[in-house]
Order: sequence, then structure tokens, then C-alpha cells
Amino acid sequence: MTQPDEPTQVTHRAPDLGLAVILVPVAVGAVVAIVLGVYGRLHEPTGIAVNVAGFSGPQSAKAWLTTLAFLLALVQLVSALGMWGRLPGIELAWMPVLHCWSGRVAVLLTVPVMMHCLYALGFQSATPRVLIHSFLGCFFFGAFAAKMLLLTRRGLPGWAIPVIGGLVFTSLVGLWLTSSLWFFTTFGLTL
Repeated sequence: MTQPDEPTQVTHRAPDLGLAVILVPVAVGAVVAIVLGVYGRLHEPTGIAVNVAGFSGPQSAKAWLTTLAFLLALVQLVSALGMWGRLPGIELAWMPVLHCWSGRVAVLLTVPVMMHCLYALGFQSATPRVLIHSFLGCFFFGAFAAKMLLLTRRGLPGWAIPVIGGLVFTSLVGLWLTSSLWFFTTFGLTL
């Protein structure tokens, strides 16, 4: 005798919202990067620089502001590792505050640099270093926009914030290497 087939139960899985929650902020970040790149490419560079008081010229101001942002990015890296429990023995309650404020100040330091680059120079491709720098500048602000939007989302996979934070960090390091380090090795540590 055969057993009658048992009724099949249909189970509905909740849709995986992890990637859906990520896609919109990443798309916005991509649009930011593209708009900056297109503007920089189509805008007729003025050659007129945004200068910051206390520096000998705009290139020096850009190099030092980016260096300060780079140093704060290192603080970001260490504080992020501390917040995610990756630094054994370091569990400081003020680590999230340090991370938040060092990031805010780092990005604020890059705004005059970005304004100078877009307005005075535009998106350039004269040499591989300059082309890479132009791409990284657009990518940095796009990745930063995506990270800020992702921080407001709930239900993110655990890897999302570290990955986007790592992209922001890596692009800022690349910007520093293709600008400030180049400037300092070419012209010295002038203010």
C-alpha cells in the first residue's frame, strides 16, 4: 500500500533586503561621482584658484589640507577598527565620537580642495597621475555620499559599512598619493 502524498506546504521567504537597501545609496553615490566628473570635464577651467589664508599658494594649500585629511583618515581607520572590535584590549566608549568627528573634519578639509580642482582645473587627463587623481576625486565624493546615506539605513548586511568605509578611505589615500605626496616630493614641504 502506498501512502498518500502529504500536502505540500508552500513557505514564503522574506525577500533579502540587504542588497536592495544598498542599491539606492550606491546609485546616488555613483550619480554624484559622475556629475562631478562630467562637470569637471565640461566646465571651462578658470585657472583662478580658491586659496586659503596662511599658505603660499593654492597648490600648497591643497597639499596640506589633503595631508590633514589623510591623517584624519588614519584616525578613522584606527577608530573604525576599535569600534568593530578589531583592536584587542581597546574598548573606549568615546571611539564612535572620535570616528564621527574625525570623518567630518576630514571631509570638510577636502571641500576647498575639491572646489579648487573642479573650478580652476577641471577634470584633467594630461598624465596618468593626473587622470587617476581626477577619477579618485570624483570617486571619493561619490563613495562618501553613499556612505552617509547607508549610515541611515536599517537592515544592512554586516559587511556594507566596512566595505564602503574602506572605499572612502582607500580613495582618500589614493588622492593623497597622487597629489600631496607628489607635490611634497617635487616642491618640498613648503607652506
